[in-house]
Amino acid sequence: MLKRNHIGKLLNHNLRLTTGIVVCILSLFLIGYISDHDVPLEGKVSHEDIVEQHIEVVDTVPLNYFVANGIVADSLLLYEGIIKKNQNLSEILLKFNISYALIAQLANKSKEVFEVRKFVVGKKYNVFYSNDTLQKAISFIYEIDAANYVVYNMLDSIRIYRERKEVDTEIMMASGEITSSLWQTMADNNINFNITVNLSEIYAWAIDFYRIQKGDYFKVLYEEKFVDGESVGIGKVIAAYFNHYNHDYYAVYFEQGEAADYFDENANSLRKAFLKAPLKYSRISSRYSMKRFHPVQKRYKAHLGTDYAAPRGTPIMSTGDGVIQKSGYSKGNGNYVKVRHNSVYSTQYLHMNKIKSGIRKGVRVRQGDVIGYVGSTGLATGPHVCYRFWKNGRQVDALKVSVPPSLPVEKKYRSEYEKVRDEMIQKLRGLDVEV
Repeated sequence: MLKRNHIGKLLNHNLRLTTGIVVCILSLFLIGYISDHDVPLEGKVSHEDIVEQHIEVVDTVPLNYFVANGIVADSLLLYEGIIKKNQNLSEILLKFNISYALIAQLANKSKEVFEVRKFVVGKKYNVFYSNDTLQKAISFIYEIDAANYVVYNMLDSIRIYRERKEVDTEIMMASGEITSSLWQTMADNNINFNITVNLSEIYAWAIDFYRIQKGDYFKVLYEEKFVDGESVGIGKVIAAYFNHYNHDYYAVYFEQGEAADYFDENANSLRKAFLKAPLKYSRISSRYSMKRFHPVQKRYKAHLGTDYAAPRGTPIMSTGDGVIQKSGYSKGNGNYVKVRHNSVYSTQYLHMNKIKSGIRKGVRVRQGDVIGYVGSTGLATGPHVCYRFWKNGRQVDALKVSVPPSLPVEKKYRSEYEKVRDEMIQKLRGLDVEV
């Protein structure tokens, strides 16, 4: 069972405008709108389609503003629509008496701000237009996502710009006891998928999530973002605690200078030289062994790698920074990539369905970079990646290798970190785990 609720609220004071303010700003541009690009209106929007017949700004902007600028308060209408399949800017604006020539100008100028060909089916848009026989569009607003939108103002000169609604960031918490896997426990309790991903990445160097056991438990503090009271996504994890095989693992997010990372209670980085596995989600189908019955060759032989079974096409990641040493195909290995990390360590990834484009000898890769995709090429009976690990030129069991940690919190930031750490640990300890 999981427990999830609010523990605080952070307002992002740098964010911009609410929808009502946007309408006000749009009205400020309504001086002398043009009416000289007329085209026949086939499929013209009817008054029955209008959501609001007068823009709400009439109640928030002084009447003398409209009078001073020659704008009649009831001369503007608002149409609210949703992008349909195969619908483009032309199809939308032609119904509001905007010429092909002006639409072409809008599309061309928009490239610097937002590509109109990237309109997504189901996204909302608004059109402000005149309440007269012409019914000409004055402004078109496309909702990129719940918080961001792009505005097209069609006055004597076209203005296209992005705006952002006010976003509230709240600190949330979740806790729970593992009944089968972290993934399944989160899914069963309707916890956002990204929290699972974030935790698996934060603890990738400390906890083997393929060996997670029933009875392990966790607590996590994380950001959740809201627009107009509706959740629009998960931010970063602030702090976390994981009890795995009765060992405590703390993770505290901390920024030092321009760098940021997760550190434990002793100010050591949770990031190590290698990821625990080359795939985010899979299962171990065969372990490192000096004597294993080969499923294809039907005989016992050494298996000097760890097999991770996963669906065909699953991205395969380099488990550490390094340079591509080999990239190609062989009868036994199929499509494979070998990465040299330093003078001590190398890793190899076999049986790929395909190697990612651009991955070739001499190319430098970073930890977590995708280098290929799961397949069953070479001597393989099903889709998986055989992960091999070299230390000082000798193949060893990747699951038993002890790798060095990254740099701890710098000395000059240590006291600041300790304050943050103590506050986060206190909050985590105060969070009960429901079972």
